[in-house]
Amino acid sequence: MSHPAGEPIVRIRDLHKTYISKERQSLFRSRQPAVEALKGIHLDIYPGEILGLLGPNGAGKTTLIKCLTTLLRPTSGSIFVNGYDATRDEDSVRASIGCMLMGERGLYWKLTGRENLDYFGALHLLPRGVRRRRAQDIIEQLNLGSIADRAVETYSSGQKMKLAFARSLINSAPLLVLDEPTNTLDVPSARELRGIVRDLNRQGHAVIYTTHQMVEAEELCHRVAIIDLGQVIALGTVSELKASLERDGVIRVEGIIPSNAYAAVKGLEHVNEAVLISADGRAELRVVTRQPRQLLPELIRALFDNGATIEDISPAQVTLEDVFVALTGRTLAEDTRVA
Repeated sequence: MSHPAGEPIVRIRDLHKTYISKERQSLFRSRQPAVEALKGIHLDIYPGEILGLLGPNGAGKTTLIKCLTTLLRPTSGSIFVNGYDATRDEDSVRASIGCMLMGERGLYWKLTGRENLDYFGALHLLPRGVRRRRAQDIIEQLNLGSIADRAVETYSSGQKMKLAFARSLINSAPLLVLDEPTNTLDVPSARELRGIVRDLNRQGHAVIYTTHQMVEAEELCHRVAIIDLGQVIALGTVSELKASLERDGVIRVEGIIPSNAYAAVKGLEHVNEAVLISADGRAELRVVTRQPRQLLPELIRALFDNGATIEDISPAQVTLEDVFVALTGRTLAEDTRVA
């Protein structure tokens, strides 16, 4: 599997994280169930690459990032960042990372944007002159000049997210960790932020970019680690991951597809996996199969016989979502968090 040459800037080995939560059963009784959020993660991130962490909500992406950035202590395993042990050299690890983890919740709304950047620069022990020059450079880079001296509480949601991203740049760290950075942005703002991430990567920053949006991962990342239920289930370049489905075909059906029609399709002999994505009474059915020509007439018959209305049916280009479907039988939109 291809990856950039050289020593990794992040080395993760056999990483486990288990949460113990108290659950009340009655007035005098409670139990403490264990939830294993990470189940033996092995992962390297190399200088000069953008590594995407792709997976549904509840997959373990944010827990992994919190362990990496020293916000959580792993149950077992090891993490090294820029040569430093994340459980022994926390200060050196934090100095090596620029983080955007909580979006706008990580900002002080009563301060201005510039004051926020100055404050977080001070937390990184940057001298006053350095952090103020650095803040001004970032404000210009992200086109924040018109709002930089206004209180953050007056910002729109998109402006707050851009400032949260600016905060991650204040210490000029060699590694950027961005957790769902475009989650609340409109399409133009998300596109602009991805362009800035690419520019920063060209300037030498390694980037870890978590997302559950396959389009972002395909557009931005050199390699992608697909995470599900606390494990890395696939790792490689976008083209390598798509090639893993080379022998398979993907058929896309749009229309009105009732649940019994979906069940009939899943039971067909040549169907490897099938997922149904519904919205506003309409549906898209994606079927992974190694025999697309043999399956097509059976598929159409199963849909019609079970009350489906087909509006469009066509072969589909393989996406990272299809790779995830083939591996898990679920879509990236499904929430796998344990209640």
